[in-house]
Amino acid sequence: MPKAASSETILALAAGIVLASMIAINSRLAHFSSPLFASWVAHGVGTVAALIAVVAWRRAAPDAAVAASPPGGGRWPRWIYLGGVPGALTVLLAAITVNGPLGFSGTLALMLAGQMLFGVAADRFGWLGLERRAPTAGGLLGLGLVLIGSLVIIAAAG
Repeated sequence: MPKAASSETILALAAGIVLASMIAINSRLAHFSSPLFASWVAHGVGTVAALIAVVAWRRAAPDAAVAASPPGGGRWPRWIYLGGVPGALTVLLAAITVNGPLGFSGTLALMLAGQMLFGVAADRFGWLGLERRAPTAGGLLGLGLVLIGSLVIIAAAG
């Protein structure tokens, strides 16, 4: 495995662990309060963390420019500013489903299946400005196995 692919794999696995941890923590908060309150807390803490990261990054690299316009000039498409909406919905919907009959493993399994289904479609059709890529046989097999695994997890829990 090339070095870049190896570090990207590790980062992707770490992102999955962080996402699962976030869902577990926010769902516990939602259990003791409400999904909406848990979402507000998560995004408030996330905002503070992002501000601290920006300040630390600017101090570490004061000469680095922050991208104020897209490469080649022009303007960013307006829809690009809506990236936080899926994150907010993820926190809210996961907080509801984890505390319901699906539980944590069922919620994560279906979230993974949904991410893979959307990923295959987004790659195939070039949604959200992504490069168009045809699905591979291995990718579709993996998707099918994740869907079957999700069904097994949910059926075994229920």
